[in-house]
Amino acid sequence: MTVETSFAIVLAIRMVVTALFVLAATLSAERAGPLVGGLIATLPLGAGPVYVFLAMDHDVQFIADSAITTLAINVANVAFAVVYALLSQRRSLGVSVGVGLAVWLAIALAINAISWSWTGAALFNLVTLPIALWLVRPLRLTAVPRMPSRWSDMLLRAVLAALLVGVTVTLSFRIGPASSGILAVLPVILLSIMVIMHPRVGGGPTAAVLANGVLGLVGFAFAATALHFAVLPFGSVVALTLALSISVGWGLLVFAARRRGIAV
Repeated sequence: MTVETSFAIVLAIRMVVTALFVLAATLSAERAGPLVGGLIATLPLGAGPVYVFLAMDHDVQFIADSAITTLAINVANVAFAVVYALLSQRRSLGVSVGVGLAVWLAIALAINAISWSWTGAALFNLVTLPIALWLVRPLRLTAVPRMPSRWSDMLLRAVLAALLVGVTVTLSFRIGPASSGILAVLPVILLSIMVIMHPRVGGGPTAAVLANGVLGLVGFAFAATALHFAVLPFGSVVALTLALSISVGWGLLVFAARRRGIAV
């Protein structure tokens, strides 16, 4: 078997495994309401598997450098969610998603043109996240009607997740750690939720999921920071486990606070 054939087989397996994982998670999110749905949607469902596969092919310094850019690009994902949530109250799916993606691309290109340090990426999040949380706060409590799942919905989510892994892993050998960090957090989960939910339940309920998702992206910023600082001294396995634990733990903390009536 040639090297090219082996790579293609391994890549296909990776894409299928990731697609199944993301599919199971997003189906659960649809049935849990806007808060839990938003928190689950912003877990590292797409970025986590991508980073696992990147770690199998690259050294720890590559992962540490990629995590810095991932932290910076988190701001673009926050902006994408906020722009969609605000526009979808009155605008169509196409307009809301189109403008959101344009904003995401503009921010991502600007980020890719800068050589980031962790301090700079952290400050970028520290300035942006409070503003984003304030903007979407009034949208969080809209109820989400229960939606029956359709095979076309599940196929769309699986394909988007699989393509993310395929593109990132294939290109990572040529584009370097910074661009790999950007590709690892393309907002495919957020996008799939928009495309699937908006036509079925409307912009308001879909926006509620994305508005709560901004809270989840705060935890994602902590997770990217943990990955950056932990991977060099402890290795990829420990660092990735720690990052996932922080992201999940943040979601549980927010959920528990909301259940107790604490404003978050």
